[in-house]
Amino acid sequence: MTRSVAYWHVDAFASAAFGGNQAAVMVLDRWPDDALLQAIGAENNFAETAFLVRDTGGEADWELRWFTPTHEVALCGHATLASGHVLLGRNGGDRVRFRTRQSGVLEVRREPGGYTLDLPLTRVAPRNDARLLAALGAQGEVHHSVSGAEQTAIVLLPDAAAVRALAPDMAALAATGVMAICTAPGQGVHDVISRVFVPAWGVDEDSVTGSAHAALTPFWAERLGRARFTAHQASRRGGELTCRLEGERAWIGGACVTVVEGRFYLAG
Repeated sequence: MTRSVAYWHVDAFASAAFGGNQAAVMVLDRWPDDALLQAIGAENNFAETAFLVRDTGGEADWELRWFTPTHEVALCGHATLASGHVLLGRNGGDRVRFRTRQSGVLEVRREPGGYTLDLPLTRVAPRNDARLLAALGAQGEVHHSVSGAEQTAIVLLPDAAAVRALAPDMAALAATGVMAICTAPGQGVHDVISRVFVPAWGVDEDSVTGSAHAALTPFWAERLGRARFTAHQASRRGGELTCRLEGERAWIGGACVTVVEGRFYLAG
Protein backbone atom coordinates (compact mmCIF):
# COMPACT_ATOMS: atom_id res chain seq x y z
CA MET A 1 0.00 0.00 0.00
CA THR A 2 1.28 3.49 -0.89
CA ARG A 3 0.12 6.68 0.73
CA SER A 4 1.11 10.28 0.06
CA VAL A 5 1.43 13.43 2.13
CA ALA A 6 1.37 17.11 1.23
CA TYR A 7 4.78 18.54 0.37
CA TRP A 8 6.12 22.05 -0.21
CA HIS A 9 9.60 23.20 -1.21
CA VAL A 10 10.08 26.76 0.06
CA ASP A 11 12.95 29.20 -0.31
CA ALA A 12 13.02 30.99 3.06
CA PHE A 13 14.56 34.40 3.70
CA ALA A 14 14.27 35.02 -0.04
CA SER A 15 12.22 37.50 -2.05
CA ALA A 16 12.59 35.48 -5.27
CA ALA A 17 13.06 31.82 -6.15
CA PHE A 18 16.53 30.26 -6.02
CA GLY A 19 17.75 32.41 -3.14
CA GLY A 20 17.66 32.15 0.62
CA ASN A 21 17.57 28.73 2.28
CA GLN A 22 15.66 25.74 0.95
CA ALA A 23 13.29 23.87 3.25
CA ALA A 24 10.86 21.04 2.71
CA VAL A 25 7.58 21.33 4.62
CA MET A 26 5.47 18.19 5.10
CA VAL A 27 2.09 17.95 6.85
CA LEU A 28 1.40 14.56 8.50
CA ASP A 29 -1.68 13.17 10.20
CA ARG A 30 0.42 11.51 12.94
CA TRP A 31 4.05 10.91 13.88
CA PRO A 32 5.64 7.90 12.16
CA ASP A 33 8.83 6.22 13.36
CA ASP A 34 11.79 8.56 13.68
CA ALA A 35 13.71 6.36 11.22
CA LEU A 36 11.20 7.25 8.51
CA LEU A 37 11.42 10.96 9.29
CA GLN A 38 15.20 10.77 9.05
CA ALA A 39 15.01 8.84 5.78
CA ILE A 40 12.75 11.53 4.31
CA GLY A 41 15.18 14.22 5.49
CA ALA A 42 17.98 12.38 3.70
CA GLU A 43 15.85 11.94 0.57
CA ASN A 44 14.99 15.65 0.42
CA ASN A 45 18.67 16.51 1.03
CA PHE A 46 17.90 20.07 2.10
CA ALA A 47 19.46 21.67 5.15
CA GLU A 48 16.13 21.01 6.88
CA THR A 49 12.85 19.20 6.39
CA ALA A 50 10.05 20.45 8.66
CA PHE A 51 7.39 17.94 9.74
CA LEU A 52 4.03 19.15 11.07
CA VAL A 53 1.28 17.36 12.99
CA ARG A 54 -1.81 19.07 14.44
CA ASP A 55 -1.33 19.90 18.14
CA THR A 56 -4.19 18.48 20.16
CA GLY A 57 -3.00 19.72 23.54
CA GLY A 58 -4.14 23.31 23.11
CA GLU A 59 -0.70 24.86 23.66
CA ALA A 60 -0.15 25.62 19.98
CA ASP A 61 -1.68 25.05 16.55
CA TRP A 62 0.86 22.51 15.31
CA GLU A 63 3.65 20.27 16.55
CA LEU A 64 6.89 20.83 14.65
CA ARG A 65 10.10 18.82 14.23
CA TRP A 66 13.11 19.41 11.95
CA PHE A 67 15.53 16.95 10.32
CA THR A 68 18.74 17.59 8.38
CA PRO A 69 19.91 14.83 6.00
CA THR A 70 21.67 13.20 8.98
CA HIS A 71 20.19 14.47 12.29
CA GLU A 72 17.13 15.78 14.10
CA VAL A 73 17.92 19.27 15.38
CA ALA A 74 16.76 21.15 18.45
CA LEU A 75 15.95 24.42 16.66
CA CYS A 76 15.64 25.56 13.04
CA GLY A 77 14.59 29.06 12.06
CA HIS A 78 14.31 29.02 8.28
CA ALA A 79 12.18 25.85 8.13
CA THR A 80 9.89 27.30 10.82
CA LEU A 81 9.49 30.46 8.75
CA ALA A 82 8.78 28.26 5.71
CA SER A 83 6.18 26.30 7.73
CA GLY A 84 4.46 29.53 8.74
CA HIS A 85 4.46 30.65 5.10
CA VAL A 86 2.80 27.40 3.99
CA LEU A 87 0.18 27.27 6.74
CA LEU A 88 -0.79 30.96 6.65
CA GLY A 89 -1.00 30.79 2.89
CA ARG A 90 -3.17 27.67 3.02
CA ASN A 91 -5.33 28.41 6.06
CA GLY A 92 -5.31 32.21 6.26
CA GLY A 93 -4.85 34.22 9.45
CA ASP A 94 -2.08 36.46 10.70
CA ARG A 95 -0.16 34.12 13.00
CA VAL A 96 0.51 30.45 13.70
CA ARG A 97 2.07 28.80 16.76
CA PHE A 98 4.28 25.70 16.87
CA ARG A 99 5.03 23.41 19.79
CA THR A 100 8.54 21.96 19.55
CA ARG A 101 10.24 19.26 21.59
CA GLN A 102 13.35 21.16 22.67
CA SER A 103 12.77 24.86 21.97
CA GLY A 104 9.33 25.55 23.43
CA VAL A 105 6.53 27.30 21.55
CA LEU A 106 7.49 29.34 18.49
CA GLU A 107 5.35 31.76 16.51
CA VAL A 108 5.32 33.05 12.94
CA ARG A 109 3.43 36.27 12.18
CA ARG A 110 2.46 37.69 8.82
CA GLU A 111 4.04 41.12 8.27
CA PRO A 112 4.13 43.55 5.31
CA GLY A 113 6.52 42.04 2.79
CA GLY A 114 6.89 38.70 4.57
CA TYR A 115 6.89 37.22 8.06
CA THR A 116 8.52 37.49 11.45
CA LEU A 117 9.63 34.50 13.48
CA ASP A 118 9.82 34.39 17.28
CA LEU A 119 12.81 32.42 18.64
CA PRO A 120 14.35 31.93 22.09
CA LEU A 121 17.67 33.72 22.51
CA THR A 122 21.02 32.00 22.50
CA ARG A 123 23.47 33.81 24.78
CA VAL A 124 27.25 33.53 24.39
CA ALA A 125 30.35 34.34 26.44
CA PRO A 126 34.03 34.75 25.44
CA ARG A 127 36.19 31.62 25.39
CA ASN A 128 39.61 30.77 24.03
CA ASP A 129 39.24 28.17 21.29
CA ALA A 130 42.34 27.73 19.16
CA ARG A 131 40.97 24.46 17.73
CA LEU A 132 37.90 26.19 16.28
CA LEU A 133 39.94 29.06 14.83
CA ALA A 134 42.37 26.60 13.24
CA ALA A 135 39.47 24.70 11.64
CA LEU A 136 38.10 27.96 10.26
CA GLY A 137 41.55 29.16 9.16
CA ALA A 138 40.83 32.53 10.78
CA GLN A 139 41.78 34.83 13.60
CA GLY A 140 39.02 36.36 15.68
CA GLU A 141 37.21 36.53 19.01
CA VAL A 142 35.40 33.31 19.94
CA HIS A 143 32.21 33.34 22.02
CA HIS A 144 30.58 30.02 22.99
CA SER A 145 26.93 29.52 23.89
CA VAL A 146 26.01 29.52 27.57
CA SER A 147 22.27 29.15 26.91
CA GLY A 148 20.03 28.12 24.06
CA ALA A 149 18.92 24.96 22.30
CA GLU A 150 22.12 24.23 20.36
CA GLN A 151 25.88 24.19 20.86
CA THR A 152 26.86 27.42 19.15
CA ALA A 153 30.00 29.50 18.70
CA ILE A 154 30.08 33.07 17.41
CA VAL A 155 33.42 34.06 15.87
CA LEU A 156 33.79 37.83 15.54
CA LEU A 157 36.03 38.72 12.59
CA PRO A 158 37.50 42.13 11.78
CA ASP A 159 35.47 42.96 8.66
CA ALA A 160 33.11 41.69 5.99
CA ALA A 161 35.98 40.77 3.67
CA ALA A 162 37.32 38.32 6.27
CA VAL A 163 33.89 36.68 6.53
CA ARG A 164 33.58 36.31 2.76
CA ALA A 165 37.11 34.89 2.43
CA LEU A 166 36.61 31.96 4.85
CA ALA A 167 37.42 28.47 3.53
CA PRO A 168 37.13 26.16 6.55
CA ASP A 169 38.51 22.66 6.94
CA MET A 170 35.10 20.98 7.15
CA ALA A 171 36.34 17.71 8.65
CA ALA A 172 38.17 19.56 11.42
CA LEU A 173 35.18 21.84 11.94
CA ALA A 174 32.80 18.88 12.19
CA ALA A 175 34.95 17.45 14.98
CA THR A 176 34.30 20.56 17.11
CA GLY A 177 30.59 19.65 17.29
CA VAL A 178 29.32 23.24 17.15
CA MET A 179 27.44 25.55 14.84
CA ALA A 180 30.13 28.06 13.85
CA ILE A 181 28.67 31.53 13.21
CA CYS A 182 31.29 33.82 11.67
CA THR A 183 30.30 37.47 11.69
CA ALA A 184 31.48 41.06 11.28
CA PRO A 185 30.02 44.53 10.84
CA GLY A 186 28.15 44.75 7.56
CA GLN A 187 28.64 46.89 4.50
CA GLY A 188 26.24 49.28 2.77
CA VAL A 189 22.61 48.55 3.60
CA HIS A 190 23.38 45.71 6.04
CA ASP A 191 24.35 46.31 9.64
CA VAL A 192 25.72 42.78 10.11
CA ILE A 193 27.17 40.08 7.86
CA SER A 194 27.64 36.39 8.66
CA ARG A 195 28.35 32.92 7.34
CA VAL A 196 27.31 29.76 9.19
CA PHE A 197 28.98 26.34 9.09
CA VAL A 198 27.40 23.18 10.57
CA PRO A 199 29.28 20.14 9.19
CA ALA A 200 28.77 18.33 12.52
CA TRP A 201 25.05 18.12 11.62
CA GLY A 202 25.45 17.25 7.96
CA VAL A 203 25.38 20.81 6.53
CA ASP A 204 28.80 22.18 5.56
CA GLU A 205 27.63 25.76 4.99
CA ASP A 206 24.05 26.71 5.70
CA SER A 207 22.51 29.17 3.25
CA VAL A 208 20.51 31.34 5.68
CA THR A 209 20.19 30.35 9.32
CA GLY A 210 17.37 31.68 11.48
CA SER A 211 18.60 29.94 14.64
CA ALA A 212 22.04 31.52 14.22
CA HIS A 213 20.38 34.93 14.30
CA ALA A 214 18.79 34.02 17.64
CA ALA A 215 22.40 34.22 18.87
CA LEU A 216 23.45 37.14 16.66
CA THR A 217 20.47 39.29 17.76
CA PRO A 218 21.55 39.83 21.40
CA PHE A 219 25.25 39.74 20.40
CA TRP A 220 24.94 42.60 17.91
CA ALA A 221 22.18 44.52 19.74
CA GLU A 222 24.67 45.05 22.56
CA ARG A 223 27.48 46.09 20.20
CA LEU A 224 25.32 48.33 17.99
CA GLY A 225 23.52 49.89 20.94
CA ARG A 226 20.05 49.27 19.50
CA ALA A 227 17.44 46.54 19.48
CA ARG A 228 16.83 46.44 15.70
CA PHE A 229 19.22 45.85 12.81
CA THR A 230 19.46 44.32 9.35
CA ALA A 231 21.56 41.30 8.49
CA HIS A 232 22.95 39.54 5.42
CA GLN A 233 24.09 35.92 5.36
CA ALA A 234 26.79 35.76 2.70
CA SER A 235 26.42 32.18 1.48
CA ARG A 236 26.39 31.35 -2.22
CA ARG A 237 22.58 31.68 -2.28
CA GLY A 238 22.55 34.58 0.19
CA GLY A 239 19.72 35.89 2.33
CA GLU A 240 18.34 39.03 3.94
CA LEU A 241 16.98 39.21 7.49
CA THR A 242 15.73 41.77 9.96
CA CYS A 243 16.51 41.20 13.64
CA ARG A 244 14.77 42.63 16.70
CA LEU A 245 15.57 41.98 20.36
CA GLU A 246 12.46 41.90 22.55
CA GLY A 247 13.04 40.73 26.12
CA GLU A 248 14.37 37.18 25.97
CA ARG A 249 13.15 36.60 22.42
CA ALA A 250 14.58 37.33 18.99
CA TRP A 251 12.14 38.32 16.22
CA ILE A 252 13.67 37.41 12.86
CA GLY A 253 12.01 38.74 9.71
CA GLY A 254 12.13 37.74 6.07
CA ALA A 255 10.20 36.72 2.98
CA CYS A 256 9.47 33.24 1.57
CA VAL A 257 8.78 31.88 -1.90
CA THR A 258 7.09 28.54 -2.67
CA VAL A 259 9.05 26.75 -5.41
CA VAL A 260 7.32 23.35 -5.51
CA GLU A 261 3.97 22.08 -4.20
CA GLY A 262 2.88 18.48 -4.54
CA ARG A 263 2.67 15.04 -2.91
CA PHE A 264 5.42 12.97 -1.33
CA TYR A 265 4.80 9.23 -1.74
CA LEU A 266 5.57 6.80 1.05
CA ALA A 267 5.64 3.05 0.62
CA GLY A 268 4.52 0.99 3.58
